[in-house]
Parts: sequence; C-alpha cells; structure tokens
Amino acid sequence: MLSRESRRMAGLLLVILPTVVFGGVSVLTLLIHDPDYMDNALRQDLWRAGHAHAGVLLVLSLVALRYVDETNLSNRLKWFVREAIPSSAILLPMGFFLSVLSPHATDPNAFIYLAYLGAVVLVAGLLVLGIGLIRKDSPQTA
Repeated sequence: MLSRESRRMAGLLLVILPTVVFGGVSVLTLLIHDPDYMDNALRQDLWRAGHAHAGVLLVLSLVALRYVDETNLSNRLKWFVREAIPSSAILLPMGFFLSVLSPHATDPNAFIYLAYLGAVVLVAGLLVLGIGLIRKDSPQTA
C-alpha cells in the first residue's frame, strides 16, 4: 500500500502527465506547419528526445513510487527517491528543449547541462531505491 506521501506524488505526476501529450501535439504541429523546424535536424532530434524522456521518466517515476514504501530506507531517503526520479523527468527534457529554443540553433546552448544534471539526479534516485530494496531482505543492524 502506498504511503500518503507516495500517493500524493503519484497524483501530482498523473496531473502533470497530460503536459507530455500537449508536448507531443506541439511537436506534431511544428512538423506539419513550421518549415524552420523541419530545416533544423539538431532541434528536431533534441525536441524528440526531450519529449520521449519526459514521458518515459514520468512513467518510471510512477513505477518507482510503488516500490519506495517497500524499502529499508530512512524517511529522508524515501523523500529523496520520491523527489529525485520525478525531478529528472523535468530536468532532462528541459535541457533538451531549452538548449535549442532558437529555430536557427546549430549547437546546443548551456541549457544542455540541465540534461546532464537530470541524468545524475535520476541515477542517484534509482541507486538509492535499488539499494533500499536490496536491504529490505537483509537483517536489521543495530
């Protein structure tokens, strides 16, 4: 059973998930109606990657919430996992989108570092969750 904190975060993520649908419609609209978008392969690739990462990481966040309350972690570490994995679903795509906001961008700008930050936050959250699940079956140490 989900804790109150995990249930609240799951509800928030489900409310946020339609923004990924909106993003998909936005990319589709650009593909159909914006020749500048079609002329910039880098922008297409990074926006496609941003959109895909947003959706997958939000779904991963929902899955992770089903496990966080089953771990042998302190409340502080459970909070970290509940925040870290969903935060990566924001940071990674933002890095992709904002780094080529200009239709004429030929290289990503400094916002691309948000993607790296999101990756580090994601890995940290996943490692803590995984270790907490592995420790669940270990005897408690005093």
